[in-house]
Amino acid sequence: MSDKQTVSVSTDPAFLQELSEYLEVLSNPVRLKILKVIEKEPREISEIASRIDTSYANTKKHIDQLVAIGLVKKEAGFGRETVKGIHPVWKFSLVDGGLELLIRNIGVFSSINIPMGYGDLQARIEPVRKAILESSGEKGPAMHLVEGGASGKTFLIKKERISIGRIDPDFPAHAKEGDIALPVEYAAVTRITKPHAVLYRSGKDWFIEDRGSSGGTFVNADRITPMHKTL
Repeated sequence: MSDKQTVSVSTDPAFLQELSEYLEVLSNPVRLKILKVIEKEPREISEIASRIDTSYANTKKHIDQLVAIGLVKKEAGFGRETVKGIHPVWKFSLVDGGLELLIRNIGVFSSINIPMGYGDLQARIEPVRKAILESSGEKGPAMHLVEGGASGKTFLIKKERISIGRIDPDFPAHAKEGDIALPVEYAAVTRITKPHAVLYRSGKDWFIEDRGSSGGTFVNADRITPMHKTL
């Protein structure tokens, strides 16, 4: 279900430093709250500060960091009318597809094998991922598509056994409710009528099993053995 080359070991110090800074920004719950406040429409700093019950100065510091990592955009607008009239202000909003981009980025980071000697980077990713999912309103386990034309899409896991594969144009209605059916453009993924793989829960653990796909299924960059469950 994935090209092995898309998952790698990162040894680039510059990348790892930027990743550390990215996680540092997103590990703050106030900043995640700000993302929700500006998700639907642009808002000026004073309005954001009021909604999150934080001072103007601290809100501006949080906003500046979100702008720096590319999740928030700054644009000119008009403030609320006062006795002195209406004045131009800076307004802030999520970049287009901001939450989807955020989920995609964290998904990519989760698939990178970070080498020894780079502190707690790997351990910091999972708490940030969980906080982001809670902030976005998602409940329960989910899978996030991080490659291809449908990148950023989230599939909530609503049953204990699901089939994963590509839509079969000959049998478009074959996928059952709750299954993960990818668009036809994902040619490396076997049609869901096979399917490519199945994901299921046994007790408290989740397992994935490749069902003999041609492209293979990878877990942490390693191709798993077909017809054998992998934790």
